[in-house]
Amino acid sequence: MEQNTNENGNPRLYRVLGTWDLVLLNIAAIVTLRWLSTAAQIGPASLTLWGLGLIGFFVPVALAVLELSSRLPGEGGLYLWSQAAFGDLHGFISGWIYWISNLVFFPSMLLFGAGVFLYVGGDRWLMLAESSIYNGAYCLATLWFATLLNIVGLKRAKWLQNIGGIAAWTATALVLAGGLVAWCEFGSATPITAAGLMPDFRSRATLASLATISFAYAGLELGPIIGGEIKEPQKMIPRAILISGALIAALYMAGTAALLIALPAEHISLIGGIPQALAAVGERVGLPAFGALTAGLIALASFGGIGAWITGTARLPFVFGVDHYLPKPFAALHPRFGTPYVALLTQGVLTTIVLFAALSGSTIHEAYIVLIDMTIILTFVPLFYIFAAVPTLRCRAAGSNAGIMLIPGGAVVCWLASGIGFATTLLAVCTSLVPPEDSHNPRLFLLKVVGGCIVLIAAGLVFYFRGHGTHARVASAHCADATSLCQETNAP
Repeated sequence: MEQNTNENGNPRLYRVLGTWDLVLLNIAAIVTLRWLSTAAQIGPASLTLWGLGLIGFFVPVALAVLELSSRLPGEGGLYLWSQAAFGDLHGFISGWIYWISNLVFFPSMLLFGAGVFLYVGGDRWLMLAESSIYNGAYCLATLWFATLLNIVGLKRAKWLQNIGGIAAWTATALVLAGGLVAWCEFGSATPITAAGLMPDFRSRATLASLATISFAYAGLELGPIIGGEIKEPQKMIPRAILISGALIAALYMAGTAALLIALPAEHISLIGGIPQALAAVGERVGLPAFGALTAGLIALASFGGIGAWITGTARLPFVFGVDHYLPKPFAALHPRFGTPYVALLTQGVLTTIVLFAALSGSTIHEAYIVLIDMTIILTFVPLFYIFAAVPTLRCRAAGSNAGIMLIPGGAVVCWLASGIGFATTLLAVCTSLVPPEDSHNPRLFLLKVVGGCIVLIAAGLVFYFRGHGTHARVASAHCADATSLCQETNAP
């Protein structure tokens, strides 16, 4: 395949994604059905928390991404936005932290998929739930299949995330149907009253749950990271965000309500809550395979979600390589498939290491919680940059915003949305630093969460300062070449 390059001679990726590809990518990346079980464990108050997460986090992120992707479309997304607003160092930090957050996020998604898949085989398979050998084997097979498929090319890999999005829709439809059947035939298993809908904000657990629910809404910033592979990104990205945003919020709220109707909140498990609930409904109505079918669909949806995140996040180390912050091979494209294969392979290796580190010395449940808390912290730190970049770039470009899709309502709404999103993000980061009450070893838990985050961020700073000189020299050389060309053009 002929190498695709831009006007500066740097490698350029192929534009193959349309609006509905992006909508399905957003759904596959954001609608992780495990959050329905997590929320339903809280009880009816989770429905109110979904609403608060929607207003306090999802809407501000959607508005910020709409404006920033319209203002600065292109490969790199939040890396480009932070760089434009605050300079090279902050651009690199936001992009690096967002990338490594996914190295931690992938194992938690993989462990969830491994746990749900066991419900396909019923009680015979569930004895493997705490087996490190089974969970490790399932996670590695899923991770490396999705990675290799991405190396072959996004034109093929996009079908994995598209299938995952369709599986998520189908599984959600079954959850809603199961809840409706349970409601009509047996009534609600969990009493839903006005008092029950009111969260107890004096409880640390409630604040932690709000942080997790806000995190469940994260992911709209993923699509713009692959802006260089989207057809007409300034049109496609806003359109896809508006469509997928409305659908995602509805899916989360309706799905949680259906679970609460099907099972008492105290009987819903963290990983197997959905197949549990639907198996119970199926047994009551004479369809015992209902739970196993849903478990298979959820496992497939999780697989598609992994594919979507691997697709997007591998573009960040590729961009770092192009900008000379990471070693030169990261900027290489596969000679046949035109994909950032070095970035993809490196990402796969590092995710494998994080997976084994999390499984060491922990139960599967506690490893899962460690990974979730680390992911929340690392994912939300770059979002501080997103919320701060919107008013910064808007003020800097005052009077020259023609053609930009601005946050409606003027400067007041812009600052208000950014402030609310910033405050919600700060709350989520702070609550994630607190060990859960049922932790077997709170000190080890805190060491893994905080120590792991510090080590991963410090590694990025080492790469930045080692590569900064090279980046500056290359930028200076490009500037000199442009000046020389201009002089030659204007010479008599």
